[in-house]
Amino acid sequence: MNHREGESSESFVSIARAVRPRGLKGEIVAVLLTDFPERFESLTQLVALSPNGQRSVVDLEDYWFQKDRVILKLGGYDDPEKAKELTGYEFAVPEADRVQLENDQYYDWELEGCNVRVVNGYTVGKVRTVIKTGGVEILVVSDEGGKESLVPLAASIVVEIDAASKTILIDPPEGLLEL
Repeated sequence: MNHREGESSESFVSIARAVRPRGLKGEIVAVLLTDFPERFESLTQLVALSPNGQRSVVDLEDYWFQKDRVILKLGGYDDPEKAKELTGYEFAVPEADRVQLENDQYYDWELEGCNVRVVNGYTVGKVRTVIKTGGVEILVVSDEGGKESLVPLAASIVVEIDAASKTILIDPPEGLLEL
């Protein structure tokens, strides 16, 4: 999932990104950015985040899923030309309204930017991204020089995650960081 700061101190969690208009009534085809598509059921409004950082509140009149995408019908967007203006926008909810995860689960955006340290105190770098493998997820960690290390997000390696202080403590097997 993506995360963006708004103009104020309020943070948002993006749940969809507009790709193109669809049909004659101003519907918008959007890529899902949430692992919880059922969350659309309870939404009546979304925060529209433009590519240049502007934000506005839009009314969600209707939505439906089509393959791995969501079709959005927003209030005030009633023709393809008007809907085209939203191409590239992300649609978000306030971070406070995000789906709460179990204690040992984290959103990708909570891990990205975390400092990764080995239990002996050595700093590996910062988490640049999280790779989904279908199995154990992989943290891509970059040091100041740009060297990347791949760290499996496995309980046997990751000792502690403190998302609030943006730190991850690891105890990697010998040779893992040399790969």
